[in-house]
This record gives sequence, C-alpha cells and structure tokens, in this order.
Amino acid sequence: MFTKGSKLYSIFTGACPKCHEESMYVNKNPYLLSDTLKMNERCSNCKTKYKIEPSFFYGSMYVSYGVGIAFAVAAFVISYMFIGTDKFTSFLAIIGTLIIFLPFILRLSRNIWINLFMTYDKTLAKGPSN
Repeated sequence: MFTKGSKLYSIFTGACPKCHEESMYVNKNPYLLSDTLKMNERCSNCKTKYKIEPSFFYGSMYVSYGVGIAFAVAAFVISYMFIGTDKFTSFLAIIGTLIIFLPFILRLSRNIWINLFMTYDKTLAKGPSN
C-alpha cells in the first residue's frame, strides 16, 4: 500500500510522482520554514517537470482546506471526546494543531494535487539492473 508504485507512497514521501526516485522538494524537512515550499524544477532521474504550468499549485489550496479540516476534526475528537476537555480547550487544541502541522499540511496538499495529474511509470524507476 505504501510501497513504490502507489499514489500513497508519492503523497506521503513527497517523491516524484512519475518515478518515485527523488524528493520533489529541495529540503526533505518541511519544518525548515524558509524551504517548506521550495521545489526542484525537475526530477533528476526522469526529468519530469513538477510545475506543469504557471500557478499550477494554486489548486492545492483547495486540497489544503480539506486536509486542514481533517486535522481540525481529528484534534477536536481527540481533545473533546477522548481526553474530555471543554469546548474552549478543544478549540485551542484545534488552533495549536493547525499551527504545528501547517508546513506538513502545505506539502501534503501539494503532493496530493500533483498526484491527481501524474501517474507512476515503472519504466522510469531505477531498477536493480540500472
């Protein structure tokens, strides 16, 4: 399920959506805030261009909204239903969760967005014979 060749592998690792051999990002750590959204222009393995067209990743803002809602709901359920905090404290938990996970949510949204338009091609992946 999370192995090379699956969409989930590319989405959660930030690997090239075509060959899964290289990270799309200049720095793999999303918490280096100056590099959070800096992407390589092309994959060094398969030469796939990540920015298909100007402003391509504006669409990931819509995905980011949905992913943020999922994180907010999870924070509410954990804090209010499992831990038993009051609603105000649960609200603070939601705000804290969204602030802490913002760099991860931004990258995850970009990864989901680009994987909607590109598919894995096993002929481009480095194999044991290469």
